[in-house]
Amino acid sequence: MTINPAIPFELPALFEGRHLINGAWMDSASGETFERRSPSHGHIVSRSALGQEAEAEAAIAAARTAFDSGVWSRASGKERATVLLKVADLIEQNVDRIALIETLESGKPISQSKGEVGGAADLWRYAASLARSTHGDSHNTLGADMMGVVLKEPIGVVSIITPWNFPFWILSQKLPFALAAGCTVVVKPSEMTPSTTLMLGELLVEAGLPAGVCNIVLGYGVPVGAVMSSHKAVDMVSFTGSTAVGKTISAAASGTLKKVALELGGKNPQVIFPDADLDAAADAVVFGVYFNVGQCCNSSSRIIVHEDIAQEFCDRVIALSRKVKFGDPLDPSTQVGAIVTAEHNAKIDTYVKQARASGATVALGGDRLTVEGLGDQFYQPTVITDVDPDMPIARDEVFGPVLSVMTFKTLDEAVALTNDSDYGLSAGVWSTDVHTCLEFARRAETGTVWTNTWMDGFPEVAFGGFKQSGQGREIGRYGFEEFLEVKSVVMRIGNTRSPWVPKD
Repeated sequence: MTINPAIPFELPALFEGRHLINGAWMDSASGETFERRSPSHGHIVSRSALGQEAEAEAAIAAARTAFDSGVWSRASGKERATVLLKVADLIEQNVDRIALIETLESGKPISQSKGEVGGAADLWRYAASLARSTHGDSHNTLGADMMGVVLKEPIGVVSIITPWNFPFWILSQKLPFALAAGCTVVVKPSEMTPSTTLMLGELLVEAGLPAGVCNIVLGYGVPVGAVMSSHKAVDMVSFTGSTAVGKTISAAASGTLKKVALELGGKNPQVIFPDADLDAAADAVVFGVYFNVGQCCNSSSRIIVHEDIAQEFCDRVIALSRKVKFGDPLDPSTQVGAIVTAEHNAKIDTYVKQARASGATVALGGDRLTVEGLGDQFYQPTVITDVDPDMPIARDEVFGPVLSVMTFKTLDEAVALTNDSDYGLSAGVWSTDVHTCLEFARRAETGTVWTNTWMDGFPEVAFGGFKQSGQGREIGRYGFEEFLEVKSVVMRIGNTRSPWVPKD
């Protein structure tokens, strides 16, 4: 493994974060704040207002008032699209500034932060196109005196709760689509990565989004997220995070039967057949497990490789893993940065130690890592072989740079291992035989199947999971329609209705 030590760098000034409520930036009524310390550099990156019930209530009230006023919900598609396109341009003008804070708060490499922030502009542009192309249906075959029209209308006030691992990208998978639909929103970013959401809020104001349409409340899941999930004035909750928290949100939302969209955990396999391009597959596996330090719902944290090539393929993966550059996230050549918290680092290590104790082989890595000048909040690239499908490391979402290896003999067995999971977010298949790829893709119980690639995504293509990986979809037209209600309008033409009560 290549380790990039700390490089000389002038750190930015402390980012001071405040809530955005009804178009105004404000501190918490209590005056309380919380701080985020960089997992890679150890200094305090941001100090943010600590929201409570009062701030969540105020933000929801502002969103409700703005929605009911029609200032955004009844604006034309052209008007909405114009604002979204301005936001996309502003994002691209501010990539470096936003990406630096994201790297310092999250620990991810600066090159990946820049890709995440800059790439998010495309999501905003695609959402803008949907704002102008929304349409329903008409039914002209109901009889000479009847006409049916199906309308699509914004669902209302949406609570958006986002995680720490891709704070800018995941918000951009939700917010522009909700806004394109005509919804108003309340956003709560993770308390570990709050600042880039506020930076986006600044761009929304600059782009001319009306006050109250997008509100941002900072703080913790309890009480802020709890209020946002249960409040009767909220019509929908869109959440990305752990499956356990997703279940809590569903329970909180059930009291008002509001719509809930969840993008949750994954235990995603890449299945390698003997006829695959093994060099390309090995590179994709290494990318899939180490990208964003493995702290990714789409991480390919397990591979299912045909037994005839298992040793050869693992040797390739291990050789490539040794070349991956770990270390200072501010070094543009770094590929893998810091683990988000010391507690999460310890959790990853517990899974690895448990697997070893249960008989698995740690073929590479398997321990926490200290980087010169940056501390010990890093984890070694780790490959674990001889993994039994029932081991926790094969079933649970470890959320770190840890790869579990299992083998198969037949396609049926590969499919069975793929589907033997509580999760169903994504899967990959590697084979030069298109029939193998298509059969696997049709039988895999996952929301996305990649064939001979991994983690290629496009704004046009919906994303979401089966089973305990969530419900609903994000991005694409399907993701956009999550924020719409369907209304049927049945019209009688002329005074042709026969009376139900006979006339005297």
